[in-house]
Amino acid sequence: MLEEDEDFLESETQLTDDQKIEIAKWFLLNAPAGEIQYVAKDVRAILKDENIYKKAAEESFPSYNKSHLICLEFPNRSGDVLITSFSEVDKDEYLDPRTAQVARVDHVKQVCKDVRPARDEELPSAFVEEYRSAMDAEIMKYVSETYPKGISSVYCTKGKDVEEPGFDFELVVVISAARHSPQNFCNGSWRSIWNIEFKDEIQSVEVRGEMQVGAHYFEEGNVQLDAKHECKDTTLIQSPDDSAFSLVNIIRHHETEYLASLQTSYLKLPDTTFKDLRRKLPVTRTLFPWHNTAQFSLTRDIEKELGIGK
Repeated sequence: MLEEDEDFLESETQLTDDQKIEIAKWFLLNAPAGEIQYVAKDVRAILKDENIYKKAAEESFPSYNKSHLICLEFPNRSGDVLITSFSEVDKDEYLDPRTAQVARVDHVKQVCKDVRPARDEELPSAFVEEYRSAMDAEIMKYVSETYPKGISSVYCTKGKDVEEPGFDFELVVVISAARHSPQNFCNGSWRSIWNIEFKDEIQSVEVRGEMQVGAHYFEEGNVQLDAKHECKDTTLIQSPDDSAFSLVNIIRHHETEYLASLQTSYLKLPDTTFKDLRRKLPVTRTLFPWHNTAQFSLTRDIEKELGIGK
């Protein structure tokens, strides 16, 4: 994958170890979803220096894992933990609020080494937990219906010690779904983060969402998608169950709307984006068959992956 960069690293321009580390980190951090281990293998081979590779990997993998919201299974198979900045309780330790357990992970190997019960100070109060657990139950149902192999979690990021109404607190909903199919030259991921701020004084709940879709298609080419979308919404503070129901409907509405807009964009690919990729009359002096672009594998495979083909 990175063979063309080996000559650069071995050129007459002598790079310092720090420069090599920064270059290696750039490649690792920019690896497409599910492909960092492949990139790491190539980077390691190019560097030919275990110390430099180890330092680059140790600095890159934690950031990559958190930004890609990867999911790791507990060693005892009692659950899963999402690796996010919201679940991080200590270096290499991540909370799963659903099972009230903390996982210790090896970022570079992307495995969970062991688990321990969460301490009281790492968990929200009973009052906040009512809202968090109700939200968790509703979002689990939504994710199971919407995203194959999707994973979700709900964290309390502010006001964890609030014991009664009259104070503000904030929950964060994280949804992560990935489809890795390297044998078919295609990998992709969906990531969404929803900040939900309960403001008691105005009896309002403010919702801020960020959705990110990544895809990499690399059969006889290299096509990548990195799309982001942000949105806002509000609702009223209600009981834990009613709030959860209302908030999940908001999330469902915005995510469905964004997915529909992406689908529309792909349906228009033959008439818009693909046309812009090459001139109308190529060097062969033969017109490109724009009326029948479905015959080309890239169009067919994108439609198939998104389920929008005929």
